[in-house]
Amino acid sequence: GNLSFLDICYTTSSIPPMLVMFVSERKSISFIGCAMQMAVSLGLGSTECVLLAVMAYDRYVAISNPLRYPIIMNRVLYVHMAAWCWIIGSLNALVQTVLIMMSSFCGNNTIYSLTCEILALLKLICSDISTDMLIMTVASIALLVSPLLLIFISYVFILSSILRINSTEGRKKAFFTCSAHLTVVFLFFGSAIFMYMKPKSKDTNASDEIIGLFYGVVTPMLNPIVYS
Repeated sequence: GNLSFLDICYTTSSIPPMLVMFVSERKSISFIGCAMQMAVSLGLGSTECVLLAVMAYDRYVAISNPLRYPIIMNRVLYVHMAAWCWIIGSLNALVQTVLIMMSSFCGNNTIYSLTCEILALLKLICSDISTDMLIMTVASIALLVSPLLLIFISYVFILSSILRINSTEGRKKAFFTCSAHLTVVFLFFGSAIFMYMKPKSKDTNASDEIIGLFYGVVTPMLNPIVYS
């Protein structure tokens, strides 16, 4: 439910303005509008990273301790876990957006991106961006690498539990329970890590736009299909 709501908000914040700019002669966005678009997309993207890690833990409990699942994953726990996903994502977006928007911009302020993406805005800043880059690197490690590591550890335990299941039907059911989540993890984290942690030598506007479209449009579109 959280993932569905998140994807709806994520695409709504960027796709309609993008489509308007495709058919409009005046391809511009206000400073406040750009800041809001970046904050929303960054916050929702960060939230999804943490949420996918939490969902991996949920799958681990469901398969490793199926009889105790309702007791372990009680309402209080999963509400708190979901809430912390949103809090962490929102805090990351707030800090990075404020730092970027307080910087000095120069030139014609042409954003070489389909949306107000943080990487595209960093290229327009005249002042020192070492602090911004440091915070973005720390955030990338905390919100991309760490959740991915937690997901990997969860699936090591899940695989161990699946292999202990005696019946072929039981193993197949457990595998299909996880396959949807793994597909989304691969699509989202693969594109996000390539976008935010690739070497600067690989930095091109065309690749950034394609990858941005992939995790901003394609992944949210596929999520309902994958999970149903």
